[in-house]
Amino acid sequence: MLIKCPECELQVSDKALICPHCGYPMQPNAISKPHRKSNKRRRLPNGFGQISEIKGRNLRKPFRAMVTVGKTDTGKPICKPLKPDSYFPTYNDAYAALVEYNKNPYDLEPAITVKQLYERWSEEYFKTLKSDSSCRNIISAWSYCSSIYNMRTCDIRARHIKSCMEEGTAIVKGKEQHASAGTKSRIKSMFNLMLDYALEYEIVDRNYARTFHISDEIIKEKEESKRGHIPFSDQEIQILWDHIDTMKYVDVILIQCYGGWRPQELGLIKLENVDFDNWTILGGMKTEAGTNRIVPIHSKIRPLITEKYKEAQKLKSEYLINCTDTATHRSSNKFTYDKYQKRFNKIRDELKLNPQHRAHDGRMHFITAAKKYHVDEYAIKYIVGHSIQDITERIYTKREIDWLKNEIEKIK
Repeated sequence: MLIKCPECELQVSDKALICPHCGYPMQPNAISKPHRKSNKRRRLPNGFGQISEIKGRNLRKPFRAMVTVGKTDTGKPICKPLKPDSYFPTYNDAYAALVEYNKNPYDLEPAITVKQLYERWSEEYFKTLKSDSSCRNIISAWSYCSSIYNMRTCDIRARHIKSCMEEGTAIVKGKEQHASAGTKSRIKSMFNLMLDYALEYEIVDRNYARTFHISDEIIKEKEESKRGHIPFSDQEIQILWDHIDTMKYVDVILIQCYGGWRPQELGLIKLENVDFDNWTILGGMKTEAGTNRIVPIHSKIRPLITEKYKEAQKLKSEYLINCTDTATHRSSNKFTYDKYQKRFNKIRDELKLNPQHRAHDGRMHFITAAKKYHVDEYAIKYIVGHSIQDITERIYTKREIDWLKNEIEKIK
């Protein structure tokens, strides 16, 4: 269809954009404007990384390259700075670095060694432990793992942990020895916890210590190494009384035999908790029933408690029982389980007592003697700190201290 041009009035097609005769624009809205060249850069592919420009600061390298290392639970990318260099003078330099990284991705974090992991983990974990002996057990287990100290943590596999358990050695009292069944079990437990820590901080992506169980041979060996505690015979008790003035720490064994204390509890009795008016001691640990329990002082050991109290006052110690034979300063007077065990074993051997006696046997002796002399069952549990299941006795029965004192005196 032909129409007239408004300018020259000649015939023009109605589809013409401009008049072919005079150049008048017949459809001005249809004429496209020339495109300006956009400075906006293309979006980088998913998972490729990010490049951002730091503006407002006069930097020689304002472009920062970030690498995508994962995603959050909501699907957002997790990015870390590209290593070893994160900043670049131009966008193209940053882009080229990302291209090079994506050709062969590598670990952005410097791999820490097993030793470095142990130091970081133990520093935090030891703060949660309540006893020094628990820390020493872990330190002892760690000493058998020297073969993998310098390995990268991310390279640790189950076979390396098993090798420490079966073939690892440590120097104990100047002699090289292999791990016992109990130590093997502690090595396994240590790596369970240590690699849980590494997994939490994304140092490893799997805890290989939890991919295997302790072998039946180790379990059997561990069970065979255990045995029940045994009480002292009447003859052995008399031997201890005969050497009360000639051998140090015999009095501590007798205090345990007539009080039912755990070895660890002996060194934690505070002077302020010794009541000479009522002849009782407040102390204990480990369980709810065992903590802060009142133990009557048997008449046979009252002179021993009195002497220990005076000795502690001279030492200016807050604890009733102290270690004085190797102490070089006040803090080393602390009477620990290990110190008691060492001195107990020495007394046992020198007095030719049953060689199977261990440091816990004084507590066993008290319970056995209490039952022998028909001490009330609940009195025994109150004194040694065992839990009482009977609701009537535990909740509704109020026991007096005098009753406990009368019951403990049944022991001869």
